[in-house]
Amino acid sequence: MNNVPEGRWRRGVVDVMGALREMNSQLSLLNHHVGLRLALRDVDLDCIDLLARNGSQSPTALARLAGLHPATMTGILDRLERDGWVVRERDQRDRRAVTIVLRPERGGELYRLFGGMRAAVDDICADLDPEQLALIAGFLTQVAAAGGREAEALGQ
Repeated sequence: MNNVPEGRWRRGVVDVMGALREMNSQLSLLNHHVGLRLALRDVDLDCIDLLARNGSQSPTALARLAGLHPATMTGILDRLERDGWVVRERDQRDRRAVTIVLRPERGGELYRLFGGMRAAVDDICADLDPEQLALIAGFLTQVAAAGGREAEALGQ
């Protein structure tokens, strides 16, 4: 707490939590509107994002990353494949093994729709130095990891 009075520190933590909750709400709303423009459900967009960030995955691995039941993932992948977002690639040696691969030609649509947000973040960060940006990135990374641990604990 760096010798800050407990009450002042606690208020600061409450303010941070409130800001994180508001950020979560607004980013969820943004994702929802992007999804509506592309006829994607929120969970579809989440799976596309997971594939974009983590690379191609087996359906089981993707279900685990998304916190979804494998049967639910099958329906999502059927929709994403039908609409041209992903391809199921079969292993040539074991035809039962499948890898889900994003179709890169669809990424431009997402890039365009999130362009305003990217520009806004660039503007927000413009006056920050690399050390400040590293501090913010580190904080957000720690918050995301804590959220992941709590989600995993609740999912058991």
